[in-house]
Amino acid sequence: MQSYVEVPAREARAVAVLKGASFKVIDLEGGQVVDLFAFSTDEVREYQSAEHTRVHVKRLFPRVGEQFVTNRRRPILTFEEDTTDGVHDMLCASCDATRYAMLGVQGWHASCQENLTTAMAALGHGKVEVPQPINLFMDIPVYEDASIDWRAKKTKAGDYVRFRAEMDCIVVASACPQDLTDINNNEPSRIGIELC
Repeated sequence: MQSYVEVPAREARAVAVLKGASFKVIDLEGGQVVDLFAFSTDEVREYQSAEHTRVHVKRLFPRVGEQFVTNRRRPILTFEEDTTDGVHDMLCASCDATRYAMLGVQGWHASCQENLTTAMAALGHGKVEVPQPINLFMDIPVYEDASIDWRAKKTKAGDYVRFRAEMDCIVVASACPQDLTDINNNEPSRIGIELC
């Protein structure tokens, strides 16, 4: 089993993580958002769920030591370590073709939704739910009037987060290709996944 996978800018990779094993998602160049997904290996219709996790931890995003749970309310990942400022997001959906068309793109544009479905199809899972992702390194401020915004992230090259798998799972990490808003500093870059 490969212990390190480099994910090119605008692409995604899937890795199998066994229960009890840990993995890091690394921002190799700084300022790059990662859409992270986790599916149960036994049944891909069970996956990390943002809405169930928010209820589970009673906050918008877990802190180190807390867990992400599935759509069946079972722990799937434990948040073990974070070398960033701790700002991540679980409010925004993955970018997709419709989002880019709304932003004025004509023709094809890479997206986290397509990255996810392509990575899962390569493992033989031709049709999967596209869950609300864990948007690592993504700064979405929520203002007093409940409006939100998109801000460039201040992560540095080499910053990472580490998770422990609470069940055998398939983890997909997408180096978000968004280049039309301030996230990714308008210049998507590569990321790393390290099994540890």
